[in-house]
Amino acid sequence: MSGAQRAPLTADEELLGAEHSVLRSDFSDAERIERVRGELGAGFSSLAHVRRGVALFGSARTPTDDPSYELAREVAYTLGSAGFAVITGGGAGLMQAANQGAREAGAVSVGLNIELPFEQALNPYVDVGLSFHYFFTRKVMFVRYSSAFVVLPGGYGTMDELFEALTLIQTRKILHFPVILVGGDYWRGLLDWISRQMLSAGRVSQADLDLLQIADGPAEVLRSVEEAARRQGRA
Repeated sequence: MSGAQRAPLTADEELLGAEHSVLRSDFSDAERIERVRGELGAGFSSLAHVRRGVALFGSARTPTDDPSYELAREVAYTLGSAGFAVITGGGAGLMQAANQGAREAGAVSVGLNIELPFEQALNPYVDVGLSFHYFFTRKVMFVRYSSAFVVLPGGYGTMDELFEALTLIQTRKILHFPVILVGGDYWRGLLDWISRQMLSAGRVSQADLDLLQIADGPAEVLRSVEEAARRQGRA
């Protein structure tokens, strides 16, 4: 069986697939735990100065000439001008647009990069850059240092962050913070589906659905974020 083994593509696969015989095991559990501890420690140390952070999520595949790119840049610029740090996944597309807007506003521009099977380099507008092997340690940083999640059009990764935040708020694992969907045309179909399928069947409550807000422009986003920052004592 050992001849059929292959090297893990990522540290996440190595950790989560350690019991599978088709994967080569590169570390002991003690080494894995130490690696996780190191990532958490590095994140806490590097972001300790971020008190008013906002996480912006969106597709890495969005080209610079797409209208969503300019929208993301404007939202980040508006937040940055109001004194908020902007935290993204550090990659291309709408993450780059958000970091660009933050830098143009003179705000702290943070990128939390993740190891992927295909290379994802930090975009050139990141001022504070961190690289993570593990998705879950990276997610800790997004939640701990953000006053709000601003979610722009995106794919699976964006949806993952969106629903993880909603679950943490719904189950009271974290303090409530705004989850703002930017661009109503993109998101209304999803909200309609949740209402029609989940809410009508009693699988979520109206209060759960109300955790989501829609905003169509930077001014709406800023109002929600500033209100949340005041409630959280980060004004």
